[in-house]
Amino acid sequence: MTIHETALPVVTDLRVALGERIVLPGDDAWDSARRAWNLAIDQRPAAVALPESAEDVVHVVRAAAAAGLRVAPQATGHGAGALADTDLADTVLVSLSRLRGVTVSPQNRRALVLGGSHWNYVVEAAAPHGLTAMHGSAGDVGVVGYALSGGLSFYARTHGLAVNHVRAVQIVTADGRIVRASDDENADLFWAVRGGSGAFGVVVSLEIDLLPYADVFAGMLLWDASRAAEVVPAWAAWTRTLPESVSTSMRVMHFPPMPQLPPFLSGRSLVVLDGAFLEPDAAADALLAPMRAFEPEMDTFARIPSAALVMMHMDPPEPAPAFSEGAMLASLPDDAVEAFLGACRAPGLFIAELRHVGGAASRRPADAGAVGALDGDYLVVGIAMVPGAEFAVGALAAVRGVVAATAAWHSPSLALTFIDGGVGREHAFGDAGRRLRELKSAWDPRGMFAAGHPVD
Repeated sequence: MTIHETALPVVTDLRVALGERIVLPGDDAWDSARRAWNLAIDQRPAAVALPESAEDVVHVVRAAAAAGLRVAPQATGHGAGALADTDLADTVLVSLSRLRGVTVSPQNRRALVLGGSHWNYVVEAAAPHGLTAMHGSAGDVGVVGYALSGGLSFYARTHGLAVNHVRAVQIVTADGRIVRASDDENADLFWAVRGGSGAFGVVVSLEIDLLPYADVFAGMLLWDASRAAEVVPAWAAWTRTLPESVSTSMRVMHFPPMPQLPPFLSGRSLVVLDGAFLEPDAAADALLAPMRAFEPEMDTFARIPSAALVMMHMDPPEPAPAFSEGAMLASLPDDAVEAFLGACRAPGLFIAELRHVGGAASRRPADAGAVGALDGDYLVVGIAMVPGAEFAVGALAAVRGVVAATAAWHSPSLALTFIDGGVGREHAFGDAGRRLRELKSAWDPRGMFAAGHPVD
């Protein structure tokens, strides 16, 4: 089936109903509509829908079903790499970029989040009430994809995964209905989407718990990469002593000379420790002292507004082309650290990262969904920017190399938000896989929804 054949059935129905909110190949807006935040991914669906309401989504799903097309929901496209090996020629990409907004209920510390919203919206809405959220390290990541795929926050060692803070979802299912799912309504679907996410429908809103932090002790320590051999092992040993109130990451970062970078980054290789301490200042200072003893050239740790935490990790603020891969580590002994360091020397704009996990993130709540915890105390991640096609082979080798170097310590658990493509996805849902497949057959018997982490 060619892209032209699959596009024809949606023209008369979707275009009449949605006008410019449906974009087809050949339209002036085609390239911008199909573009993901991750610019390394060239998405070529049959059509792109730009709904502005839940009712628009209903119409898109019903029309796609009538035309025999599949549907792939997408909020921002940060995780588009996970969908890259899926043929989208018979698929309507439902971009939720126009369905954004957050309503905060400070009395019960909850937020109602529309399906295309990213974390910046939630953090900004919650801050005036002295609240924050289980966001990740970048504020422009979509709430739905991140939260329903697990969501590893700098608050995770204390409060667990973000998915366990989701209280209800509204989702457009394969039969074109808006269904509310929670512990009390459609409980089987609520279990499934907390991990299965886009495989069960288009989530048009969700309700999440907020956290009671107006401020947090957070920041970063920075050294030249020549210090990596002493700093990284010291960080690994230090993390084994920390309480669950502390979540940190350790990165080895390589930056080519780039005028858009600040001078302390451009053309340099660095070691960076960053994180958050849910402790009073004096206690946090005492806990951080062993790493400060290594005399970093930059130390930004201080009491900051919790809303500023989303900027601390220095993730790119604009869409960018990148490859990434990650794996959970059961432990991080000295020989694992040595293996990690050996894989950190790749050239180009490359980042090798270790995140301290464990704590509450490794404990599954009794009422959790398909994904509720991560089995492993650390996460290893490789990220490489791909400024041009000629860099793709080297970038892919670099990110896979840092993960492969630590293979002896991998846990079978997978952090879904750090998986691009199909590598290792057969283990993505662990023991929950069988029940997820059964519920997929019940709620989406034709396999209408295409998800980055498929349930099949």
